[in-house]
This record gives sequence, C-alpha cells and structure tokens, in this order.
Amino acid sequence: MFHTPIAPRVRKRSRPAEAGAPRREGVKFEDVRLYLVERKMGCSRRSFLTQLARSKGFIVEDILSDVVTHIVSEDTQASSLWTWLKGCELKNLPSVHVLDISWFTDSMREGRPVAVETRHLIQVCDILPTFPGGPTATVSQYACQRRTTTENNNKIFTEAFEVLAESYEFNEIEGPCLAFRRAGSVLKSLTFEVRSLGDTQDLPCLGEHTKELIEEILRHGRSFEVEKILSDERYQTLKLFTSVFGVGPKTAEKWYRRGLRSFSDVLTEPSIQLNRMQQTGFLHYEDISRAVSKAEARALGNIIDEAVHAITLDAVIALTGGFRRGKEFGHDVDFIVTTPEPGRERSLLPDVTDRLEQQGILLYCDYQASTFDMSKLPCHRFEAMDHFAKCFLILRLEASKVEGGLNSTEEDSRGWRAVRVDLVSPPMDRYAFALLGWTGSRQFERDLRRFARLERRMLLDNHILYDKTKKEFLAATTEKDIFAHLGLEYIEPWQRNA
Repeated sequence: MFHTPIAPRVRKRSRPAEAGAPRREGVKFEDVRLYLVERKMGCSRRSFLTQLARSKGFIVEDILSDVVTHIVSEDTQASSLWTWLKGCELKNLPSVHVLDISWFTDSMREGRPVAVETRHLIQVCDILPTFPGGPTATVSQYACQRRTTTENNNKIFTEAFEVLAESYEFNEIEGPCLAFRRAGSVLKSLTFEVRSLGDTQDLPCLGEHTKELIEEILRHGRSFEVEKILSDERYQTLKLFTSVFGVGPKTAEKWYRRGLRSFSDVLTEPSIQLNRMQQTGFLHYEDISRAVSKAEARALGNIIDEAVHAITLDAVIALTGGFRRGKEFGHDVDFIVTTPEPGRERSLLPDVTDRLEQQGILLYCDYQASTFDMSKLPCHRFEAMDHFAKCFLILRLEASKVEGGLNSTEEDSRGWRAVRVDLVSPPMDRYAFALLGWTGSRQFERDLRRFARLERRMLLDNHILYDKTKKEFLAATTEKDIFAHLGLEYIEPWQRNA
C-alpha cells in the first residue's frame, strides 16, 4: 500500500537549514531528501533501504511532504503511481524527481546522489494513454476496480494465457500461474482488441513473458509455446482426468505416474479404488462435462425454490456463480439458501435434499455440515472454501421442466440429463459476504481480498470483513455495504467476469 502522507505544514520551500531544521548527524547531502514508496517495495525492504541510504549520508523522510526532492518507487506502473501522487496534493510535485529504483541503486553504489538521467525517470502521466476504440482510461491492477463483462475482445490472448496458467498449476508452480491469470484478467477488461504491443503500454500485470506471448501471437496468429503444451501427453492426460467430477490435479498426477492415459485405463485398473464422488463423476460424465444453459439454470432455480419454500416460507434463495454474472452457459449451478431464523440454516440443507430425494431427482449428494464459528475469525490464511453448511449435488433435470428443452446431444433421447448443483447455507447476518464470495469470478474475488489486505489493512472472505487497524468486524447486509467499507465504487455482478 502507498504510504499515507500527512498533510505538510505550510512553509516556504527552501534549503532545509534555512527552514530552521537542525543538521542531522552523519548527513552528507543536505539538498537531497528521499522518500521511498512502500508499494511493491514492501515494509521490510523499505526499512532496509532506508537504513542503507542513511548510513551513506542521505536524508530519507518517513513522511511524504513538500520537503522531499526525490521520490523513489519500485512500482514502475506510471499511471497508478502518478494518480496516487497527484492525490497527495504536493505543492512542489512538478519540481520533484520521481524515480525508479535504478537511480537509488546507482547512488548507493557511488556513495553519492548520481545525476538524474532519462532512464531513471518514471514519466509523468498528465495525458492518460489513449486506447483504440474507446476513451482515455487508466487500468487498475485490481480486478475489483475494473468493469469486466462477458464480452472478451482479446480471447486469442486470454485463452493462451489460461493454457500456460493451467500448465503451471499442474506443475504446482503458483507464482507464474497467478501472473498469467492476472494478465488475462486485465486483457478481458479492455473494451478494445489489442492489435499491437503498443496497445498494452501502461497496462498493469503484464510481465516480460506475457508480452512476448502477445507479440508472438500478433506476429504469427498463434503461440508455439502454447501449441507445445497442448500437444504434451502429460498435459493432455491431466486435463482429461481433472475433467471428471471428484478428480483433482494430485489424483490425476498419481494416475498419470502409474501409466494410466485414458478413462478405460482407470476403470479397468484393479488397484484403483474410486471414491463415491469419482464413481458418480464417471457414471454421469457425458452429462456433467457438457455445459449447462441459462434456461436449465432457471429450471433448477424453480426446483430448488419450490423445495426450500415447502420447508420454510421465509427462506431466502439467490442464484450465484457465473449465471449471476450474466453468463449464458456454465459448468454447474450455485445457490445460496438461508432463512432469517437464527440457527435454522444449519439443518436446512438436509431437509432440502431429503425432499429432492423423495421427488426422485437426487442422483448424488455430498453434504458438509457447518463448521462456522465466529469466535475463530478472522482467519489470516486465505481459504478457498468457507465454513458454512453446503452440499454438492447432481440432480436429474427433466426436459419438460426446461423452456426450450435440454442442452443435450442430438442422439440423446432420454428426456433428462444430470446437472451439478451446489447449495450453501450461511447465517442470515453473513448472507452479504457469502453472496459476494460465491458470485465470483475467482480472479475478481482474489483481487478484492488482495485490495482489502494491501490497500485498506482489512481481511475479507466469505464470512467477514475485519478492520485490522480498528480491530473490529464491519457489518454488512448488502454487497454495496462491503464495497462502501472498502472505499470502492460498487461493481454490478455482470461486470465481475474477471
């Protein structure tokens, strides 16, 4: 997070000695006053570099004010840095040197302030980059500050990034995996098609590797690196195995190392003991690997709504996931199901699944009881799943229930299909947090939590928003309340497809 400046006292801009400031012991360069921007640099590294500079006779200010002559940053995204600097309302900003870390490194090596060269400058962004087909705009590094619809103008690049991200994920290399997904998220938010590398100037989250990939695709219409991955036997096999409900990357890798390459290899291998979820995944593979349509999601919503309201009339039901974000198709359908009655949410889902089973449409159910305990929050470790009661279902959906019919293959004449449905049941006072978390997208949620942690010193997850500075939980009854607490402009669900 940028170090928050304290409003400077009004005083004449002059040499420090003339302003009445006492001469500091060991200071060699009175006319140079540094300020190190904490963002990207981090608190520990900033502290180390401050001590290093002071040991060599430099003055390093802890507060950004009008006495500073040289601002040093490791965040070279000019647009975001200058937007922040202009918000600090420094009277002498036009005369301050805004420099990248190379100037600092050169000065430490020489033991004196080296002359400022063009290569050291982080250039002023008075004029924001003009993007083709749209107005001037500054793109935030955080997906929660970008509006991303389902319209993707740069699919050729984002699909390539996703292949690389998935490959790194299969190899359990987290850093590059996240980097490619962040880069893809930025390109998805653009309202224009990238047609040259220059179009990506000043965009955040694009590293050397991603830019090389963009340049290669622009030049050849494809990426040879991506094609090599797609043709790799291990990647193909892990991709195939992880498409089965209940099979994760580690299980897929274990099967691959045992020489298994196909579904028939797995199903005929005597030593492989499939769990109930995996057995169901193979049994209904053709159905649940096929996309679910919006019409099918609406039909399932009617089924869940009827089942829940037959149990409790004051129930609250919300469609979440990709369909709430405006997608036409998805892999499954997610619902939040709860009630204002305190504690009732803990037993609500078993009652719902019992009713679905009585109707003869419950093909599979994995119920997980609530482990939610407010006294154990906040949790400083990010967890992908929350602690609310939830169940992962596969339901039999009849064609007669779907307006326009099922999204089925032409040769399928059964008149029904299996569909994955997830239900989660938070307490009513946690509803807004659960709704925000379960709506997604995954990258939007990841950046929202990162923004809360780095920019606001808050912890956000599907359960709570906790202010670490005030040491208190912040209440919210709607998603807009959460955005307001974070100081963010509210983004509609259909604009969160990051």
